[in-house]
Amino acid sequence: MINFAFMRNLIAFLRRFRIFLVFAFLQVISLLIYVQFLSFPRSQYLTTASNVTAKVLTWENDVTKHFDLSKNNWALQRENIRLRQRLPEFMYTLSTTKVKVEDTVFEQQYTYIPGEVINSSVTRRNNYFTLNIGSKQGVKRDMGVFSDKGVVGIVHNVSEHYCVVKSVLTEDINIDVIIEPIHIEGILKWDGHDARRGSIDGISNDLRIKKWSRVVTRGGSGIFPKGIPVGKVESIKPIEGESLWDVVIRYSEDYRTLQRVYVVKNLMIEEQKALEGLIPPDKEEDLLQ
Repeated sequence: MINFAFMRNLIAFLRRFRIFLVFAFLQVISLLIYVQFLSFPRSQYLTTASNVTAKVLTWENDVTKHFDLSKNNWALQRENIRLRQRLPEFMYTLSTTKVKVEDTVFEQQYTYIPGEVINSSVTRRNNYFTLNIGSKQGVKRDMGVFSDKGVVGIVHNVSEHYCVVKSVLTEDINIDVIIEPIHIEGILKWDGHDARRGSIDGISNDLRIKKWSRVVTRGGSGIFPKGIPVGKVESIKPIEGESLWDVVIRYSEDYRTLQRVYVVKNLMIEEQKALEGLIPPDKEEDLLQ
């Protein structure tokens, strides 16, 4: 009964729209013949179809890359960590009697925790970055932070899943640095004006410094490995009334666009601090205080 009613409705539909259906069928046949036997419309059709397909594939690829971007960035950070951990300057020497570098001569001194900047400031007198890693990932206060391009700052506060980093764009960052290649030591400072430039304090004006000399971390405090880029010397001028240079550097990192960073974990920092804590206090300093 149901099939009979369906067939009756179908026949009624075909009778009602028979003229339109025959017209549409003939149009399709005509179009196929037109495209099949004439070269120009056939090439136009194929070109248009190819363009549409290519456009759709491009959109699909862009969407896929967008969703894979974060995953790929994390993979690159992990690879960078593995490469850094194999560099001799980020290790300590077990033997100083060998000239040839062998695997048994070095042991790992620094490990690195990858992170991402989720909040930041660069226009204040004291600027901070918030990272999406915390104590759960092994981050602790006073750990150094750097990027692929250079020094970023020092961990200031830590929660379970986040940490706040005091950047080099602060008043009292005081990171020990050296000017290469003649190994001139100084302290990194920031005057609070230009997020692209800092300065180095404590350099006597009897030392000769070349413009665009490379500035890197000294590594003396154990917060950073030696040799992390900081910037390049942009200008040198004497400080009036003092026997010191005013050394202005251009940072190697643009902190306004910073995204991916590494937190440095010195595996021997506790031993260094314990040993340095045994140094007897200076009596003259005690009297001044």
